[in-house]
Amino acid sequence: MTSGRPTVTLPAQRTCPFSPPAEYERMREEAPVSRVTMPGGGTAWALTRHEDVRAMLADPRFSSDRTNPGFPAFTEGQQQLAARFRKTLISMDPPEHGPARRMVVGEFTVRRMEALRPRIQEIVDEHVDAMLAGPRPADLVRALSLPVPSLVICELLGVPYADHEFFQARSSLLLRRTEPVPRREQARDELRAYLDELVTAKEQDPTDDLLGRQVLKQRETGLGDHTDLVSLAVLLLIAGHETTANMISLGTLALLEHPGERARLDEQPESIPVAVEELLRYFSIVDLVTARVATADVEIGGVLIREGEGVLGLGNSANHDPGVYPRPDELDLTRGDRHHVAFGYGAHQCLGQNLARMELQMVFGTLFRRIPDLRLATPAEELPFKDDSNIYGLYELPVTW
Repeated sequence: MTSGRPTVTLPAQRTCPFSPPAEYERMREEAPVSRVTMPGGGTAWALTRHEDVRAMLADPRFSSDRTNPGFPAFTEGQQQLAARFRKTLISMDPPEHGPARRMVVGEFTVRRMEALRPRIQEIVDEHVDAMLAGPRPADLVRALSLPVPSLVICELLGVPYADHEFFQARSSLLLRRTEPVPRREQARDELRAYLDELVTAKEQDPTDDLLGRQVLKQRETGLGDHTDLVSLAVLLLIAGHETTANMISLGTLALLEHPGERARLDEQPESIPVAVEELLRYFSIVDLVTARVATADVEIGGVLIREGEGVLGLGNSANHDPGVYPRPDELDLTRGDRHHVAFGYGAHQCLGQNLARMELQMVFGTLFRRIPDLRLATPAEELPFKDDSNIYGLYELPVTW
């Protein structure tokens, strides 16, 4: 066994939207299982290879319980924040995780997502119509990337879209690890209070949407309660729009900056699903696939991780592992590998991955078919990027045609 030495302080900032942090390559080569320091001063193990990240995410000896003293804390007060609320799906371990996930997983099957396809296409078309009728240049982030996934998740959950600016602002604060804990706590409290009121209304009069159907399921099965449903609503509302919005913006930018790859899609529109998998791998919007804490001594990648030690899976590094993806820093829309970890892996793999894939496929297919001469209105090197240490994206994306 070897012992990984500290190599970097996280978060490692990206300097280019098309590449992971340079430190990740050095870590994979020199110490693929490394000790890293986090902003709050604590340390954890960081996994950089694809094989090791997937092994950790599939191993039940690594816990998702964020209240565990050894769980990696990125900022001071993070565990206190987690302890204030009941566990959500992403922080549950067996045996409670399985039944809780089964309560909602049926809402995200391929079959149910296909039933949503006509409405999602309407939403995409309406927003492309508005772009075409509006002024030029247009900001793709505000015109398409944010409103489409926001409207989709609102309709799915049964959240009034009129309130989307409220929850977008608060979810953005919650996901920004660089924000002070008091501001993140306030954002979470305000979002929970809003959804608490909404869930209460649906309990009084269940509606035909995800939250309304969950109310009826709780009554039928006796599993879960009001607080559980509020926590689920917070999780799905945040996860259901932020990452997809950033993928729409960055994916569009990549296609505009790689005209050869874009031409391939124009010639072979049936290849869009394969292209979306490559874009997901290439950008890995959620860099920290997730964190875990070891509940027993476990060897990963030749390194012994002791019980009680925290572990981070660096998804952006895993998805650029040259041992799995030849020429990983090249965008190759024919690659089509679905073994990336953009949606995580194992028991906690993203519930909404089928929905996210469908939205991305429909947006890219519609946008470039209807606006074939779409182009950047600002040089790529002048675009303002945001790096919030976990969710990477664009503040704006000026385009014209």
